[in-house]
Amino acid sequence: MSPLMLSVALALASAVAYAAAAIVQERVAASAAGPRYAPLRSPAWWVSVLLNGIGATLHVAALAYGPLSLVQPLGALTIVFALPMAALFVGRRAGRRAWRGALMATVGLAGLLSLTSGAEARSLSDGERWLLAGATFAAVAVLFTAARVVGRSVLRSVVLAAAAGVAFGMASVLTKSVAEEWTSTAPLAEWTGLLVLSAFAVTGLLLSQASYRGAGLAAPLATVTVVNPVVAAAVGVTLFGESFRYGAAGTVAALICGAVAAGGLVQLTLDRMTASPESLSVSSASSSDSTIASDGDSPRPEVGQGVDVGSVPGTRPNLEVEVRSRAVAGRS
Repeated sequence: MSPLMLSVALALASAVAYAAAAIVQERVAASAAGPRYAPLRSPAWWVSVLLNGIGATLHVAALAYGPLSLVQPLGALTIVFALPMAALFVGRRAGRRAWRGALMATVGLAGLLSLTSGAEARSLSDGERWLLAGATFAAVAVLFTAARVVGRSVLRSVVLAAAAGVAFGMASVLTKSVAEEWTSTAPLAEWTGLLVLSAFAVTGLLLSQASYRGAGLAAPLATVTVVNPVVAAAVGVTLFGESFRYGAAGTVAALICGAVAAGGLVQLTLDRMTASPESLSVSSASSSDSTIASDGDSPRPEVGQGVDVGSVPGTRPNLEVEVRSRAVAGRS
């Protein structure tokens, strides 16, 4: 197998691993009543962490055998893989609008990444790293605060997913910077960079886990998938001297691709917001005789409670009103 084909295979496998991790995270968020951000006692959540690690490892391996312009757009297929996998393994089918939004987000992101051309590698100075880290933490904090204020659960989840994407994107930028300056002779020389990028990676993982609660799979996953590389690309264009191919025409095309990706995210968000609410699970009461009344039921009288049955027209000589523990029975 040629290095290019191996890179494609590794990139596709990475996208599948990320999709599987997202499905498991969404299932944990939907079923767990424990912590929203770090359900440490859930074995399934640790499986999702492992899958995310496998996806990251495969992505790095794909970059070792193929160009960034090929590997990054293939990573955008995560959301496309996730929808049929969710339908196959957990029975969660996506509607037309969800599929349309997923395809728009994937095509727009793939086009945007394919138009970004790499430049000569340049490392970040310590001042630039700390400035970048501070600005990113501030952006994540603002998004996190906004998510706490938003009332709708779907919008709150999308904002949390955007914060996770920002954290993941900055972790990618710092990974690139640390990898370029790492040497085997001084393996711990970049320990500060490793510490900061680890903090961003963990923050992104916890925020993405919280984003799946109450919003389903597609909208949060698409948001993370789009925001992550867009943030990394924006930093690359700003600090690493990267640019868009084909000059002004490429810049216009990149803006159009970005608008298409954003439109896909809007479609996915609206799909979840307008979907019929799922049946709410009702916990059983501890008392064995507790019951749940239907919407039309009125409170039933207990023994000793007076009951006004109103006037009864006509003659009813055999009418009896019997008050029992949980019901009022009338017999004629």
